[in-house]
Amino acid sequence: MRRRTILATAALLGSLLFYRYLYPLRHFLSSPREVMRTGGTPRNRSITFKKDRDSRVFLIEAGDNIKDTIGNALKATDWLKKLKIRGKEVLVKPNVNSDDPHPATTNPEVVRATVELLYEAGARKVVVGDMSGIYWLPTEKSMRRTGIASAAEDAGAELAFFEEEEWVKVELPGDTHLKNLSIPLRVYSAEVLVSLPVVKTHRYATYSMSLKNLVGTISGPDRRRLHTSPYMEEMIAEISLAVSPDIIIMDGTRSMVAGGPTRGSVRDTGVIILSRDPVATDVVGLSIVKSFGEWKPVLNRSVWHQRQVSRAIALHLGAEHADQLELLPIGESQKFLQLLEAVKKAIRE
Repeated sequence: MRRRTILATAALLGSLLFYRYLYPLRHFLSSPREVMRTGGTPRNRSITFKKDRDSRVFLIEAGDNIKDTIGNALKATDWLKKLKIRGKEVLVKPNVNSDDPHPATTNPEVVRATVELLYEAGARKVVVGDMSGIYWLPTEKSMRRTGIASAAEDAGAELAFFEEEEWVKVELPGDTHLKNLSIPLRVYSAEVLVSLPVVKTHRYATYSMSLKNLVGTISGPDRRRLHTSPYMEEMIAEISLAVSPDIIIMDGTRSMVAGGPTRGSVRDTGVIILSRDPVATDVVGLSIVKSFGEWKPVLNRSVWHQRQVSRAIALHLGAEHADQLELLPIGESQKFLQLLEAVKKAIRE
């Protein structure tokens, strides 16, 4: 009996170790199931962006009703009309890098509100998808622990876990550090892509906002290349050559202003940032972080000169200086107005 108990215990421990480490590891060591190779992608707006630049950034005070907050800002734009949402399938990409609660991951209420608004705008189907980091795979577990899965499903969305799907290998144009990368077929062929990043800092990449939210759309081997390279921040920006969201709704209801990406100093910033420009979005998010004076990597450098931002500017992915960024505030509380002034100052420094 003792021998059987030992063997059973060993088998159980082996199963747990396999599930905890070996199962996730296979997604980072083995190549994904590629169904196509291409030199371009429907998600690449970098060439046309300069012709039709929209670098408006709505900085919105988040009220008690997140849906009203986002909805009222969307009404002030013509974006949904231009995208012709009605009848289309929309892919929503939150930050589910880990199973840690908001703001390490996107606020589930922001996910719920976004899905509901897309359906009200006429979307045929909404899918909420991501791929978590290696230590937090499978993604479904992280989505459920954070509450994002239930919020999405309650609003009528389907769930997608990119590590389980087919992938497309994309050759990047120009002289890049990544050269090529693999993205999910679902992302490659998305009719409309909405990104839901968070405002947070990152110990290894300085910060994780709009540009870095797209790391969740590249394969495990590509992430391994990225995380072991001295050019990680530049590579983060290069992902936008293959994946470019149509709308960015950045969650700043609570923000991580130092530390990160899973644990850090958190503040109740109470805002939503809405834009179509990933560079302008990150500049505003960085300005929020800078206003608290806690995160040294952003204190002594212009928000425009952060490595992710600088590389994105070199690739012409968005606004290139303060005069091209149009900040549109919506809010009136004293706390919001103080934050707004700090953001304006940082953008101009």
